[in-house]
Amino acid sequence: MPLNENHREGREMKYIVILCDGMADEPLPELNGKTPLEAAATPNMDRLAKVSEIGMVRTVPEGMAPGSDTANLSVIGYDPEIYYSGRSPLEALSIGADMDAADVSFRCNLVTLSEEEENYSDRRILDHSSGEISTEEAAVLVGALKEELERDGYKFYVGTSYRHLLIMKNGKTVELTAPHDILTKRIGDYLPEDPVLREMMERSYDILKNHPINVKRRAEGKNPANSAWFWGAGTRPALTSFEEKNGVKGAMISAVDLLKGIAVGAGMHNIIVEGANGGLDTNYAGKGQAAVKALSEDGFDFVYVHIEAPDEMGHQGSASKKIQAIESIDKMIIGPVAEALSEQNIPFRMMVLPDHPTPVRVRTHTGDPVPYLLYDSTAPVTGKESYNEKSGRETGVFIEKGCRLIDHLLNKC
Repeated sequence: MPLNENHREGREMKYIVILCDGMADEPLPELNGKTPLEAAATPNMDRLAKVSEIGMVRTVPEGMAPGSDTANLSVIGYDPEIYYSGRSPLEALSIGADMDAADVSFRCNLVTLSEEEENYSDRRILDHSSGEISTEEAAVLVGALKEELERDGYKFYVGTSYRHLLIMKNGKTVELTAPHDILTKRIGDYLPEDPVLREMMERSYDILKNHPINVKRRAEGKNPANSAWFWGAGTRPALTSFEEKNGVKGAMISAVDLLKGIAVGAGMHNIIVEGANGGLDTNYAGKGQAAVKALSEDGFDFVYVHIEAPDEMGHQGSASKKIQAIESIDKMIIGPVAEALSEQNIPFRMMVLPDHPTPVRVRTHTGDPVPYLLYDSTAPVTGKESYNEKSGRETGVFIEKGCRLIDHLLNKC
């Protein structure tokens, strides 16, 4: 990979963010005190690290919940303290849900609950993603919920994989708990106080437990999607145009409705990649190829490539699978993208970072600062031998407000 190419004069700079969701972590005893990022074989990240700026950034403002919603808004340049109105409304934008200003949306996860307990409130969340259930299977299950649970003022919408939506007309936001924050815990202390939402969740278990889809999943050794779980309440967001704000034409590549919704709200173009599913087996290479095409052929100045897999593996508590996801990103996205742009003599600035940590130990998000790598193909600098949490801290470079990172990438500050 040529890292110091003499680009033809007159070609405009291109910008790309490789957002590795939840990639940051903690040192783990089973990895001899290394984090998954340190333990992973990442020759492309490390090659770039030697000639890149390495530092740390706080993507989630202190006092705010460390979600992919707040963190990605921040990285894309929207201060969550100003623009954040809830997670699910961003997803509603993505799937085209009918949502008025007075409406409230809720994320509706299809989760796996334990089944041996007699009372619903005594059950435990075993899997927030029902084994990363396919969208095709999930659509059938959400259809069953629509048929049995929809009523005046409440409407279900199918999303992607385990991630779906409920819209309440003329509703109010309520405090709800993300299912990935309470894995293995008794759910009774976290159920909604709202009687309609609670009744829907309890009834969803009766509807889904023995649905043919779940009977088949159990027979195949997969986790059943046996309950709906509502969280992430919010109202319709109002984001300013990304292009007007930054002076560059932007595109989003993600399999996740949240990121697609941010793109819709910001007036960015969503690029759909076949086989991109938000899981460990996502189409990594296809995402990288789509990014190169967007920058080299399709007239985009900025591309945001979001990869969900490291986050999902953190939620599963699997260090080995998280390492696998990181290595796949390095091999099939970061290396090929940098090489293709260099070979085409396109000047570019690439930023690689997580949105937040999802430590394997705790299996949920934390709000700690994360390491970033910023490479400029026209102006290499003296960097570090490798890119990871440790090298990020060692440089002493720290950006307190993550929403200013986009200005740094675009060389505005």
